[in-house]
Amino acid sequence: MRRTTPLFSLLLAAALTLTACGSGEPEAKPAADGSPATLRIGYQLIPNGDLIVKDQKWLETALPNTKIVWSKFDSGGDVNTAVIAGSLDIGLAGSSPVTRGLSAPLNIPYRVPWIFDVIGDNEALVARGGVTDVKGLAGKRVATPFSSTSHYSLLAALSEAGLSESDVKILDMEPPDIQAAWQRGDIDAAYVWTPNLAELQKNGGTTLVTSRQLAQRGKLTADLAVVRDEFATKYPKALQTWLQQQDRAVKLARSDKDAAAAAIGRQLNLDPAEAARQLGQLVLLDATEQRSAEYLGTPSAPGKLAENLHSAAEFLKTQKKVDAVPDLTVFQKGLATQELADAFPGN
Repeated sequence: MRRTTPLFSLLLAAALTLTACGSGEPEAKPAADGSPATLRIGYQLIPNGDLIVKDQKWLETALPNTKIVWSKFDSGGDVNTAVIAGSLDIGLAGSSPVTRGLSAPLNIPYRVPWIFDVIGDNEALVARGGVTDVKGLAGKRVATPFSSTSHYSLLAALSEAGLSESDVKILDMEPPDIQAAWQRGDIDAAYVWTPNLAELQKNGGTTLVTSRQLAQRGKLTADLAVVRDEFATKYPKALQTWLQQQDRAVKLARSDKDAAAAAIGRQLNLDPAEAARQLGQLVLLDATEQRSAEYLGTPSAPGKLAENLHSAAEFLKTQKKVDAVPDLTVFQKGLATQELADAFPGN
């Protein structure tokens, strides 16, 4: 597994040559009204409100003088790399990659303005070949995207079962590669998220544990938004607009589930019924819930998400994935509570 010190050099080298989805263009000059000329968004194929915003083109309507560039990424680690390169303004990354991003040696200058979802049954550890529990993975080949929430959850599940990393062969693969390796018979198990998870479950995969179950046992994971500090400071109104559209998507998912599922289905190339099923596996939070003590909190009282990220950093330190555990205040400052409050002054 990659060590953290050389990882930073690798990330910087990758960032300099990053061409993922054409997102590497430098930031253009602001529009005449002061809005950004371009808003570069890194999204993932996860059935949450972000795909609704993308499908409905709400940002394009709300920011008519801004070019919205949507770039698809397969993991939060790739999003971190793109932010380091200055190629993204806002992106989606799991709580584990964000923990690494806010920790040394990365120390990425970004903050968390929104929780896309609390991960539930849409991330899970699946196996085949007669394996029916986590202990049965000893000596098996298990794939997961390194530095992702799935990676964090896999290590937590192994630890619970009394297994160390050396007891299994952990392979670093992106979700599409995991699905291909599964079809070829190259791996015995995988911890991954939908929609690839659903394909593994349909093709002989037995679910051993889900992220919802691990969260109930104290290992909560989530999909988080990250925004570059520089962008948040320079374009606060644009960030507020982005936040308002995300809240709008959550409210649509609650008030009109058919419309929300249809939008997500179009983005994932799924029929609405399957899109609705996958959407139901996540916990979505509206702006009021985001500002509660349980999650992001307020400027005067940062929420428990900071404590969760700090706990994740402690775990990652034991796994030699971060150089040191930052003070809790680092994660509290990493929550964009003021920006969230400014976007919803009446809440």
